[in-house]
Formats: sequence, C-alpha cells, structure tokens
Amino acid sequence: MNISIPAYQNPVTGIYPLVLKEAKTLLTNPYLPMEAGYALNSDGMYHVAGHTYMKDVTGPMIDWWFGYVTNTDQYKQWHPKDHVFSSWSGPHGNSTYIGGNHLVHEYIGGQLTFLRIQFRDPATYFGENYKALFTAANVSTAVCARVGLWEGAEKGIQALDIGHVIHLVHNEFDGVRMRSRFWLGDMDAVKEPAQRATSIPPDLAPGLTKHTSEEMAILGTFLPDLYKREMAKGPKRRDAVEVLPWSVDDS
Repeated sequence: MNISIPAYQNPVTGIYPLVLKEAKTLLTNPYLPMEAGYALNSDGMYHVAGHTYMKDVTGPMIDWWFGYVTNTDQYKQWHPKDHVFSSWSGPHGNSTYIGGNHLVHEYIGGQLTFLRIQFRDPATYFGENYKALFTAANVSTAVCARVGLWEGAEKGIQALDIGHVIHLVHNEFDGVRMRSRFWLGDMDAVKEPAQRATSIPPDLAPGLTKHTSEEMAILGTFLPDLYKREMAKGPKRRDAVEVLPWSVDDS
C-alpha cells in the first residue's frame, strides 16, 4: 500500500514553515510539524510539503525513475489525469538525471502549466558532505531541482525560475518514505518577501500540494514492477557505451 498523508488544513497555520536555507533540517528532523500542506514562510516563499510512503520501493529505484521518465507516454503513467506532455534535454538514462532538464506540460490546480525542472546535485542544498549526512539520517537519495516556468519548445529550454524542489527519500523497513518539499517564489529579480508572496499564482501552492501527493502515490504502485521488468532486459548500448536498460533510446 502506498499512502500519502492528506493536507487537512490548507494553508497550514500556527507553525513556522521551513525556509530554503534551512533544508538540512529535514535530515535531523524525520517528522516536522508540517509534513503535508502549504504555508507562507518568513522569506515570502510558499513552502509546499508532501509525504508519501511507498511499499517495496528503494532509493535506487527512485534515481532510476528520474533517469528513465522521458517521453509523454512514460510521463502520463505517473499521473494519467494531470500529466500532458514530456520531453528531455541533457543527461539522462542509467539513473542519470542531474544536469538534465525535464520539460513538461501538466495541470496543477486546474491550470495547464509549462515547467522546466532543472536537476541539481544534492550538495546544492545539503552541502558537500551530504552523503555522510544522508547515511546518518538513513536517507538513500534526494532528487533536487530548480523549477521554472518554461517558455515552450520554440524557446528551447528557456524558463523563468520560480522555485525549488527536494524529494527526500528515507529508508523504511519495507519500502521508503518520500518527503517532497517545494519552495515557490524564489526569482532572481525579486528579493523582498512581500513581492515574492504576490508573484506566485494563487492556485499554484494548493494545487501542487494535491498534485505531488497524488503523483508519488501513483508512482509507488507501479515502480517496483517496472524497475524489475526493465532491469531484466539486460544492458543496451547507446552511443557505443553500455548502459543499464531504459525504454527510450534516441540513438
């Protein structure tokens, strides 16, 4: 069973939502006061939290998935209702996605949104010693990215950066617990908290709270079998380099 903790009260009140510069707090506090929901933090960013238990899933499976999901059919499997289009620019395959750009169309809060998810090394948010910190916190991986409003295929990968995402994967006895965290409102040209707060569309934070909970619960239902099936195919060759299997081969 894959369980997402629902956000019963949105926006969450009476707490101090996590600010981006304190992301390391996730490693020393396995459960924070806000594990599901959204709220405006002191930096003027909307902090969105999702929390999903994924039975029989492992950290390596999560890394493999983000290096695998490329085309629209794969992307729609992740959320058949909200996901519309997917393409990729940059490194991917064989559990590789850092430095790549996932270019998508998806419905969030009922609005069709074009996004560029630009994947970053976890060191960006957790420091150069993040591997030791992950081991101490029983964390197997963290999928980290800068999120931007994509301007469409005619503009290449150009986007207006508006936020950040961290999917932190905790090991559990028969699966993993994914803590998804977003910070919305971090734009290079906007520094004042009050301006940040008003720059984000009003439906984005509540819509993202619902969407991320749903898509991660769905992912947990098919990822173990998909991973096993793809890995059983044996190595493929792409650009004269042997890599682990993945379903899209553009070579």
